[in-house]
Amino acid sequence: MAEQQLLSRVVRDPDVCGGQPCIRGTRINIAIILDGLAEGLTPEEIIDHYPQLSRDDIRGALAYAAELSRENRWKVPATP
Repeated sequence: MAEQQLLSRVVRDPDVCGGQPCIRGTRINIAIILDGLAEGLTPEEIIDHYPQLSRDDIRGALAYAAELSRENRWKVPATP
């Protein structure tokens, strides 16, 4: 699936989840998916917890995070 197709799975709506980015058609924040992956959960384990998600939704969350990292807004201090 192309990157733009994956990114289209991520939406921001001020009336849903306080405007936080989430997976289209759900109230599942991108941060929840990324936190789960960072904790070591597999995509399958995340889908077990949130059966309305697909593997492409998880890939969309990762594509969104990658896009944000290219925007050069860092919250981590630079090391000397």
